[in-house]
Amino acid sequence: MNYNWDWGILFREPYLGWLIDGLWWTISLSLCAWVIAFSLGSILGIMRTSSSGVLRFIATTYVEIFRNIPLLVQLFLWYFVFPELLPDDAGRWVKREMPMPALTTAIIGIGLYTASRVCEQVRSGINAVGVGQRNAAKAIGMSEWQVFRYVLLPNAYRIIIAPLTSEFLTIFKNSSLALTIGVVELTAMTRQIEEYTFQGFEAFTAATVIYSVVTFTVMLIMRVVERRVSVPGMIGTG
Repeated sequence: MNYNWDWGILFREPYLGWLIDGLWWTISLSLCAWVIAFSLGSILGIMRTSSSGVLRFIATTYVEIFRNIPLLVQLFLWYFVFPELLPDDAGRWVKREMPMPALTTAIIGIGLYTASRVCEQVRSGINAVGVGQRNAAKAIGMSEWQVFRYVLLPNAYRIIIAPLTSEFLTIFKNSSLALTIGVVELTAMTRQIEEYTFQGFEAFTAATVIYSVVTFTVMLIMRVVERRVSVPGMIGTG
């Protein structure tokens, strides 16, 4: 094998700067998408466990649609198809005039997709609290909204910290799909380094290390958080 190894290229400009910029955009995309996923997923999780059949039907329909369509297909639909369904002026704004169209579309697409998964985690957490606490809260005169706010959700979130951590890490890894619609995140920058230097092994090894370091860091932090806020007897933190 006559491959010309050159690990030093990763520390030269502009390639080091490209990796840093790519990591910055990956983290920014992931955090913004997570805000959408966590907020919307929590609302949907509440709807899935509410006493209203209509709300349960709406949330279930959302989950079944978004969870069962591949994320890559959804990104293509949001970026290439959705603007064409709008009136001309609105479609033109979405495609060209909207701030950072590709990045915004990726944030929304990944956020909406992951919200369907967060919904199921929240639903599972609420159900894990049990009907006893729900009935006890209702017995002392709490409304359904107060039961969720003061009893079910505070306990449910503490129970599902580990699954929610996994969902955030899934967003972080799924952000690499954003390159297919033109977002220059970490994977896109890695491919750009390969195209400019033909040092593909070094570039993708660097990307692998960066993804791994971020993932392990988040896991360690959330493991500490989980141990501190765990509900005794509800989850195992050993």
